[in-house]
Amino acid sequence: MQSNNKKVDIPDGLKQCIIFHGHLCPGLVYGYIVAKESIRLLDLKRSLDEEVVVICENDSCAVDGLQVMLGTTAGKGNLIIRDYGKNAYTVINRSNKKAYRFSRKTTYIYNGKHKDEFTELERAVSAGTANEQEKARQRLLKAIDLFSKPFDDVFSTKSAEFSMPLYAPMAPSVPCAVCGEMTMQTKMVPKKDEVSKLICLPCSNTAN
Repeated sequence: MQSNNKKVDIPDGLKQCIIFHGHLCPGLVYGYIVAKESIRLLDLKRSLDEEVVVICENDSCAVDGLQVMLGTTAGKGNLIIRDYGKNAYTVINRSNKKAYRFSRKTTYIYNGKHKDEFTELERAVSAGTANEQEKARQRLLKAIDLFSKPFDDVFSTKSAEFSMPLYAPMAPSVPCAVCGEMTMQTKMVPKKDEVSKLICLPCSNTAN
């Protein structure tokens, strides 16, 4: 990757995040650096099943960085999104029963080599006058600066009270009594006029 015709050294792990996510941006870097710090503090290996659990308090680009680095996914049930709009993440290691919560600090100061350029770009982005090329350049400069900073300059870290997360629920699928589509039994409700029959939630909105 080039920045003002100078090569930017991107860590291999972040490269994998970019391949998965599609582009480099500050949000992706947040997830990447939180994952790296979690690996260090909790002695983590990439989760093959549900050994690691992540609770994200937003649904931003950072989630993809955490997925790639830690192996946490919605499909496995070890990625939980509670969209409070907060740039905060709790990472849990089931095996050693430890957890940490990371929350982004309130101030951000650009410390890269292109401070004047970044300041102008930030001003244009904030004012809504930046074009797409300028927005992309601002995101790139900020992303590079973020993964170059000491972690503690970006996030606050606190030990979190450990509570064993529930494993992803497993239940048989049965046909909905209205539409006939196979549905997880525990996600169904009784039919109003025939309580012995189960129906899916979409059908319950019209049938009940």
